[in-house]
Amino acid sequence: MSSSFPLLRLPQLVLCEVFKSLSIGEKIMLSLCSKRTSIQISSARLYSQKVIVDLDILNQNIRVLSENEKVEFEIFTYPGFVICKNSDTQQFYIAGCSVPVFSIPTGITIFWMNHQSAIRHLLMIFRCKFSTIIYYYSSEIYRSVFSELLDLQLAFKKITFYLIGSEDQNLLWNQIARYLGLVEDLSILSVADPNFIPVFTSWPQKIYIPSSAWFTLDHFLACTCTRITLFQSHLENKDLDVILRSWKAGKLPNLKCLWLDSLGITDTGATILGMKFSEFDKKVILTDDGSKKATLTIKDQRVVMSVTPFE
Repeated sequence: MSSSFPLLRLPQLVLCEVFKSLSIGEKIMLSLCSKRTSIQISSARLYSQKVIVDLDILNQNIRVLSENEKVEFEIFTYPGFVICKNSDTQQFYIAGCSVPVFSIPTGITIFWMNHQSAIRHLLMIFRCKFSTIIYYYSSEIYRSVFSELLDLQLAFKKITFYLIGSEDQNLLWNQIARYLGLVEDLSILSVADPNFIPVFTSWPQKIYIPSSAWFTLDHFLACTCTRITLFQSHLENKDLDVILRSWKAGKLPNLKCLWLDSLGITDTGATILGMKFSEFDKKVILTDDGSKKATLTIKDQRVVMSVTPFE
């Protein structure tokens, strides 16, 4: 006859090893058992897995992913239609709220009406990076949640911003701009208002802008990203000449990869480092101090620049 195992009576060091061995799904499920287990798991947080918390405002849910981006469990914020269809739903008391929970093939699904308490519970258990898409609209609740994450200076895996220049979005952008150093990957997918040019007071590690006509040479020279990807750019030969000369002089020190697609870069335009644009295919250039080399590959009006240390 089986009996329950007194898990919490184990010595602290042994208990910590047990928690370290649990999967993400097992750990979150155990944290739901009682306030005491939740506190014990929280005390071992520094040894816990790193997870990506995806805030999906369009589908009104929060997904928790492993580092390889496998979905481990989900938190729905407007769950009524799902709850009534699932007979395996159980109630758990978490962070002062009674929440429905049921198992799914990829882990578990939790229905939690309060975004902030759900996120705080995740932060208590895991080392989290966040990912989100900011659409043309954003609810007051979403802005509140997002502002709290920024104020806590939490790291972001990726932010995708549909920037259209509305007053609410401009305010949100100005708030985000101060914290872009916490962002690994930033995508800006549109700027509909030509009178609004995003101001960067900090920079992410990587930036991707498919409609980058507004991204000027001054933006580029101030950019501290390791990877810059610009499509539909208005930069010209003379701008690329300034960029490459600046890089050779030791500026843009973080740059590891540039992908620049611009109709303004042509073989009939001004020379670049004293050469025609077509002469740069497979060209290798060095910084003035000889510490780095860049390999340039061109096709049509696209230039790709890969930087590596020079040995």
